[in-house]
Amino acid sequence: MGTYVELNTKAKMPILGLGTWKLWSTFHEKSLVKGACQKTLDELKLNYLDLYLIHWPLGFKAGDQLFPTDEKGMALPSNTNILDTWEAMEELVDAGLVKAIGISNFNREQIERILNKPGLKYRPANHQIECHPYLTQEKLIKYCQSKGISVTAYSPLGSPDRPWAKPEDPSLLDDPKIKEIAAKHNKTPAQVLIRFHIQRNTIVIPKSVTQHRIEENFKVFDFELTKEEMETILTFNRNWRACAFTMCMNHKDYPFKAEY
Repeated sequence: MGTYVELNTKAKMPILGLGTWKLWSTFHEKSLVKGACQKTLDELKLNYLDLYLIHWPLGFKAGDQLFPTDEKGMALPSNTNILDTWEAMEELVDAGLVKAIGISNFNREQIERILNKPGLKYRPANHQIECHPYLTQEKLIKYCQSKGISVTAYSPLGSPDRPWAKPEDPSLLDDPKIKEIAAKHNKTPAQVLIRFHIQRNTIVIPKSVTQHRIEENFKVFDFELTKEEMETILTFNRNWRACAFTMCMNHKDYPFKAEY
């Protein structure tokens, strides 16, 4: 098992990382994309990004608010077309501002819209999706990989520190079956969850602000889950999302109503 995934641009992306930069939904208008990317570059003091993603397949009303909402707290949509946004992303590559472009939180139909776009110049190099044993995303991962699109798993530990968590929400890190597998390997539940993704050839970006845990998260290349353990973990799927983005459920491009 390698320590990197090769993108369709031939670039090598670490299989375990810290994340990447994305275009936010209020900047989906074609005329706003380059400025948003340039602002990110300026803040990072960089000349280019290796990878830049469209954060969500849905556009919000442009303006100063990152989360424009109506009186009911639902997102205010823009009338943007994702294909126009993708064209602007392609222009970033041509301008040398980014090396590769990708997507995040798209469903299969939305990906196919891009792949079937007339005059497509650059295919998505990466698709970042929520993925963990309670949301195994088997069909979507298989589809992306069949199209040469690498997959990155965010919230691989189930986002236990998310501020919108409810007391009744399931906890991956406390799952007794995950703990049992971890004990067999003398590893932590988090390390097992990270290793699970690596063995599926998906890039994984666990989030932590604690140095000890960050260091611990990288100690996952000295053991391997058995075929039986991998199959067992896949059976834990319950299609549960930590990041359902419910404020956008009424948006015409809300991605999570589709099967995958």
